[in-house]
Amino acid sequence: MYRRRRIVVAVALVLVIAVVVFCCYSLTRGASAIGALINHDDIYAISREEVPESKQSSGTKDCTAENVSLQLTAQSQSVAVGGAMEFSASIVHEGSGSCLIDASDSSRVLTITSGEETIWRSDVCAADPRMLLMAKGDKDIQTITWNTNANATLTECTDEASWPTVNAGTYVARLSLKDVPDVTSDQVVFTVQ
Repeated sequence: MYRRRRIVVAVALVLVIAVVVFCCYSLTRGASAIGALINHDDIYAISREEVPESKQSSGTKDCTAENVSLQLTAQSQSVAVGGAMEFSASIVHEGSGSCLIDASDSSRVLTITSGEETIWRSDVCAADPRMLLMAKGDKDIQTITWNTNANATLTECTDEASWPTVNAGTYVARLSLKDVPDVTSDQVVFTVQ
């Protein structure tokens, strides 16, 4: 009879020890799993910041100097001091295949110069991208207005009313593309009177 009691007590003791070990093991695994989830979120938060954005996903190539040309015309050959001069700015596709180009005011840049000095640039204030898929013969025409003021010395976009007005003289306008630096239009010479 004493043997049976000892066997029952021993089996009960083994079961209690097994339950305690199982509980300790489960708590340890649970704590490490929670820690891994917290670190997992931190790791992914860090990695999201380091991954650069995809530039394009369509598989269509960007336009190059072989695909496009620029044309620039002025509404008139002269403008009064304090007046406004309108330019017609065109991107013409001359390649054989389709290509993508940003035709926004931030990418298609009208530059006004006087001698060696840059007076005004159309890209001082940022603009949203305007992506165009161009094919052979396509032509995109935009009007750009210059209010005979100077902004080339600005480092950020400000209210145009605060920009100084230019003096009378001879000025040169030229169109260029930021994304395709080899492409520029012919110069357009005009006077401010």
